[in-house]
Amino acid sequence: MVQPTVLVVDDDPVILKLLQVNFELEGFRVLTAGDGREGVDTARAEHPDVVISDIMMPNVNGLELLAQLKSSPETENIPVVLLSAKAQEADVQDGLDRGADDYVTKPFSADQLDARIRAVLRRAHSAPEPERIELGGLVIDRSTRVAELEGEALELSRREFDLLWYLARRAGTVVTKRELVGEVWRQPYGGADRTVDVHLSWLRRKLGETAAEPKYLHTVRGVGVKLVAPGHS
Repeated sequence: MVQPTVLVVDDDPVILKLLQVNFELEGFRVLTAGDGREGVDTARAEHPDVVISDIMMPNVNGLELLAQLKSSPETENIPVVLLSAKAQEADVQDGLDRGADDYVTKPFSADQLDARIRAVLRRAHSAPEPERIELGGLVIDRSTRVAELEGEALELSRREFDLLWYLARRAGTVVTKRELVGEVWRQPYGGADRTVDVHLSWLRRKLGETAAEPKYLHTVRGVGVKLVAPGHS
């Protein structure tokens, strides 16, 4: 098995060394950079499998590093994971909207970060996502971020669309709430069942169904939820 290469960018030498040791113990080849400018140069020269970057750094901060890598044809496909103590949902969403492949808030555990990096690497090497998914009368277009039910556009919030798209990509498969929090909300799971339940309730209402009488969103008690076309189970 090829040893994946991770580039860690952080201006705190203690954190940099800690992450280096942790990733080496997990079987990664590790490159390090002490600021954003060095990080961009190293990424261009070494083409790592993934870049992990702190946001608040001198010279070139993490968001600027992200922009430079994503705007260059030679580095645009390198996944970038941002690390930050800024944990508000707006901060996380801003990082993701700018093109980050994941956003990990501080403090974090080594196991959590390792799992998130491996998930990013799996997505990077998987088949390209479709731009459009059709399930019965439900049509979801990722490029336009429009979902239609029986030809009528649904008024979905950003989070509702992301939730629907994620479930549609795994149509017929039960998805746990832990997975939804990690992949849709991009946050560590902290028993946030209520947040997921509320958004599923809003989504059900817009799909013209209820939990008791589902059409698309079927709850699997004690496990999670799955999205299927009407008439399927």
